[in-house]
Amino acid sequence: MNKYLAELIGTFWLVFGGCGSAVLAAAFPELGIGFAGVALAFGLTVLTAAYALGHISGGHFNPAVSIGLWAGGRFEAKELAPYIISQLLGATLAAFILFIIVQGQAGFTGVGGFATNGYGELSPGKYSMLSALIIEIVLTAGFLIVIMGATDKRAPAGFAPIAIGLALTLIHLISIPVTNTSVNPARSMGVAFFAETAALSQVWLFWVAPIIGAVIGAVIYKLMAKDA
Repeated sequence: MNKYLAELIGTFWLVFGGCGSAVLAAAFPELGIGFAGVALAFGLTVLTAAYALGHISGGHFNPAVSIGLWAGGRFEAKELAPYIISQLLGATLAAFILFIIVQGQAGFTGVGGFATNGYGELSPGKYSMLSALIIEIVLTAGFLIVIMGATDKRAPAGFAPIAIGLALTLIHLISIPVTNTSVNPARSMGVAFFAETAALSQVWLFWVAPIIGAVIGAVIYKLMAKDA
């Protein structure tokens, strides 16, 4: 159970820190942290949680990462369901607590989009479904290549969380305007439950695209590293 609890806590930290920065601080009057601040917040959540919990569970905190690592031969199939359930519980719990917090602001009028992911009218830059699908596949594939490369036994020891955290920061810097950045089905699902938009009807894309991308990235890395 320690592994599953670590995945729950790590995913909670990612959603609470990353989505919390978007909901509470991104557009704060005059001193908002903006897109760059939100991107950094997501990267820092993964970096810190990976150092704190990675030695317990492997530090996935993302269903697409778990599936990608399985596709890359780094994770057992029997662990997929309990890991994904733990990640979804952590993400939803974080979103629920944020939902309670935001209602405490004076003049509260609703949560609005609540840092959800989307395409079309729900995309920050009004990008199409095709644009959202492509960018989520490409960036999740890149994320898995970084994860598998940084955690390879031949890579410098102890630096993997830094590389992974910075990769997630970069991913957000690229794609917040397109989809508000997912590359993580649990992150997308947790906040979609509480949004006042149609985010839940679009969340399918943020399962399909990251999983496809994760498998592609893992297979690419596995093929590259096989004879290296």
